Amino acid sequence: MGKTGYRILAYFSLILAFAGILLPLLPTTPFVLLAAWCAGRGSPAFAAWLDNHQRFGPLLEGWRAQRAVPLSAKVLAPAMMALSWTLLFLAGMSPVVLVILGLFFAGLTGFLVTRPSC
Repeated sequence: MGKTGYRILAYFSLILAFAGILLPLLPTTPFVLLAAWCAGRGSPAFAAWLDNHQRFGPLLEGWRAQRAVPLSAKVLAPAMMALSWTLLFLAGMSPVVLVILGLFFAGLTGFLVTRPSC
């Protein structure tokens, strides 16, 4: 893909991570991890910025060292997924969509709670 492609993907992933802070259906942590991975291949300066960032640095350090997720993410992420699913249910979303999202959210929650906490 080349350095430019990784750099673009890193910046785009971080933009999605910031959007995930505001939008309940869009996760933040996976996009930060993807941004760090891409930045490490395309932009050492951006990777260093992420590693030294006050908010993202500890998250990345915990993930790299132990594949650990912050306890706050373990609590907040399932709560936001439940809220999102409930809002979709109340809005009258198709049962097929609700089942698919419910299974996805349950799997993601299972993954999160089985990771060590940092």
